[in-house]
Amino acid sequence: MSNLNRRNFLKKSLLGLTTVAATSTISIQAFADELPELTETDPMAIGLGYKKDTATVDAAKQPKHKPEQNCANCALYTSKSDTAGACAIFAGKQVSAIGWCSVWAPKA
Repeated sequence: MSNLNRRNFLKKSLLGLTTVAATSTISIQAFADELPELTETDPMAIGLGYKKDTATVDAAKQPKHKPEQNCANCALYTSKSDTAGACAIFAGKQVSAIGWCSVWAPKA
């Protein structure tokens, strides 16, 4: 009888953990959607060469830039949105999915 109770406990625990994980993911995404937009005039954006549109990056100032690089395909972009989302570098701000900065790194 104790095995049956243990199984029920484990099943309920697993279901609870799954629910918590799903709720946390939804909460994080909802929070990211409420972040203010990063502007190109923000001091950190200026320092890292951030542009809201990768097509406007000055190749002379940013020789590492490639036209196919953008925030949406950067490892530091933590959003699934294809318009704007959170970035690990610009905490508390939303970056444009088609933006770019000098910290760009390919997704694994």
